[in-house]
Amino acid sequence: MPTHLTLALDTAAVNIARGFAMDAPLKAKSGHQGTAMALAPLAHVLYSRVMKHDPTDSLWPDRDRFILSAGHASILQYSMLFLQGYGLEMSDIQAFRQWGSATPGHPERGHTAGVEVTTGPLGQGFANGVGLALAERHLRARFGSEVCDHHTYVVAGDGCLMEGVSHEAASLAGHQKLDRLIVVFDDNQITIDGGTNLSCSDDVALRFSSYGWSVSNLGAIGDDLDALESALTAARDSNDDRPKLLILRTQVGFPSPDWTGKHEAHGNPFNAEHVTRTKQTMNIPDEPFWAPLDIVTACRESAKVNGTQQRLAWEARLAASPLKQEWTAAWNGGLSDWQDALPSFALGESIATRVAVQKVFDAVLPKQPGLVSGSADLTGNTGTKLSGQTPMSAENPQGRQVYYGVREHAMGSAMVGMALHGGVYPIGGTFFVFFDYMKPPIRLAALSKAKCLFVFSHDSVGVGEDGPTHQPVEHLAALRAIPDLQVIRPCDANETAQAVRFAFEHDGPTALILSRQNLPVLTDGSAVAHGAGIVRQAAGKADVIIVATGSELHVALQAADDLLATGIDAQVVSLPSWDRFAAFRATNPAEADKILPGDVETVSVEAGATFGWHLFADSCVGIDRFGASAPGSEALDRLGINPLSVVSAVKNLLNR
Repeated sequence: MPTHLTLALDTAAVNIARGFAMDAPLKAKSGHQGTAMALAPLAHVLYSRVMKHDPTDSLWPDRDRFILSAGHASILQYSMLFLQGYGLEMSDIQAFRQWGSATPGHPERGHTAGVEVTTGPLGQGFANGVGLALAERHLRARFGSEVCDHHTYVVAGDGCLMEGVSHEAASLAGHQKLDRLIVVFDDNQITIDGGTNLSCSDDVALRFSSYGWSVSNLGAIGDDLDALESALTAARDSNDDRPKLLILRTQVGFPSPDWTGKHEAHGNPFNAEHVTRTKQTMNIPDEPFWAPLDIVTACRESAKVNGTQQRLAWEARLAASPLKQEWTAAWNGGLSDWQDALPSFALGESIATRVAVQKVFDAVLPKQPGLVSGSADLTGNTGTKLSGQTPMSAENPQGRQVYYGVREHAMGSAMVGMALHGGVYPIGGTFFVFFDYMKPPIRLAALSKAKCLFVFSHDSVGVGEDGPTHQPVEHLAALRAIPDLQVIRPCDANETAQAVRFAFEHDGPTALILSRQNLPVLTDGSAVAHGAGIVRQAAGKADVIIVATGSELHVALQAADDLLATGIDAQVVSLPSWDRFAAFRATNPAEADKILPGDVETVSVEAGATFGWHLFADSCVGIDRFGASAPGSEALDRLGINPLSVVSAVKNLLNR
C-alpha cells in the first residue's frame, strides 16, 4: 500500500494543484479552472494514497487506470502528473494549451505520459473506462490475479452522464458486473449554460442502481482527504460484484470568494484579481505557478518509491507465471508465427467477404491470444462470431465472444478502452450504415492510435430490400476522411485475409468494409500490402485504367472485357486501401506509378459516393444519391453499378 505524505505536504500539494488550475488558464487566456479547483483534493488522494501506479514506467501493465472523463479539466490531471513525477515540468504547465506543448487543452493518450485515454468529448472517457474494466477482468480470468489485478478509476461530470453514450455504457457495465470499475460523479450541478436544472432532472442514483451499479452518496466531503480516501478504498476493497458509482457533491470554482458555485467558473479564466483573492483565501503566496521545490520533490519521491516497489513485485510474479509466454504474446501482437495461420481461398470460389472474415478470425485465433470479438447485436451477420467460443460474461469473464447489445456507440468506445488497456485486440462489428453511431469513438481511436478492428458489413446498396435507411452511400468517404484511420475494402476473400493481417500489424485502428453478397475470388490478396495492385494487365500501354474497390472489382473486370471487344484495352486495378496506397506512393513513387500511371486516363467504380475519387480518377462511376428498396442486385444495377455504366464512362472520357 502507498506510504502517505504528511498532512502539511498533502495540503501544499492540493494548493499547488489549485494554483495551477487558475494560473495556467490565466496565462493561456483559455481553459477550465472551476472543476480542476474543486477536484484537486480528490485527484491528490487518488494519486498519492489509493492508486497503484509507477511514474517511472507509465505503461506498466498492472497499474491502476485513471480516466478524466471530464477532460476539459485537463489542468487537474497535468498538475497530478507534474507532482507525481511523470515527466511534466514547470515549463510544460506554463505552456498549457500552446502549440506543441505536452499539456494540450484536453488529455491525449500518447501525447502526455500518464494519460490513459484521450478525453474531451463528454461521456467518451466514461465509456472507455468500461472497456478498460472489461479488459482487466478478462485478462485476470485468463492469466490469474498474480499478473493482472488492478482497478479503473473514472472522474465524470454532469455532462458526461447526460450524454447518451454514458447510458449505453453504464447499462453494459452493470450487466457485465464490472466490479473493478469505480466512477466518481462530480455532482456540481453546473453546466456552461447554468445550473443543470435548466435541462436535466434525472435521479442519477436511481438510474445507476437500475443498471446494476453499487451507488454511494458521499455528500460534500470534497476537501476532506481522509474521508475521500476511506470512500475510495472502501469501493476498491468491496466484495460487491457490481461497478461502483460514488456521488461527490462539489462546488465548481471552490475556494474562490468570487466564483464558487457559479457556472461562470467553468470555462471563463479568472482575471488576475480573482486569482489573487483566491490565493489569499488559500493562504498561499500570490505568485504565478507557486510550487516550492521541496514539496514537489517530496511528492515525486513518495510516488517513485511506492510505484517502483509495486511494479517490481509484479515483475517477479510475472516471471514466475507459467503463462508468461502467452501473456507476452497477447501484449505484443500475437505469437511470432501467427501469419502462417492466415487462410487462402481458391480462385473462382464464391464467398461473401463477411463470411470470409469469420474464417480468417477462426484460423488465427489460436495464435492471437489477445483477440476478442463481438458485435452490436449482429454477431452472426457481420463475421464477428468466433467458432466454439463462449460469451464474455460476469460468470465467464475469460470468454472471447463479446455481446454488446444494440449499443454501437458504447461498443466503439469500449473497444477503444480495451485496446488502450493492452493485452487485448478488440474486434467489433455492425452494419456499415450504423457507422454513424460510432463516429466519435472511431475518431478518438485514430487520434489515440488504439489498435482495434472495426468490422462493417453490408457495405453498399447491395443490402437491397432494407432500403435507403440501411444502404450506406456517404460512409466510405466519411471514414476515409479520418486521419490515421486505416480503411480497407477488400474485393474478395483473399484480400480480406490480407486485410486482417495488416490490421493486426497496423499501429492504430482499422476499419474493414465487407460485402453482404457472395463475391468471386479474383485475386491472391497481394494488393492490400501496398493498398493497390494490378488485377488485369493491358497487352501494352493501357488505353484506360479502371480502378475499383470491394464488390465492384468484378464489375470492372467485366467492363474491361466488354471494352476490349471494341478495341479499348483497359488495365484493371484493385484499390482496397486509399491510405495504404497513399503511403506507398509517397515512398515508392515509381512503383506506384506502374499501378496507377498518371499519364493514363482513369475511371473509378465504387458503389458509394464519388466524393474524394478525384485523387485517383478522371471520371467516376458511383452513387451520389440515396438508394432504394429492391433486391440487392437490382438496386446496384438500377443505380448504375454495372459494366454498361463503366463502359459508357470510359468511352465518354476517351471521346470514343
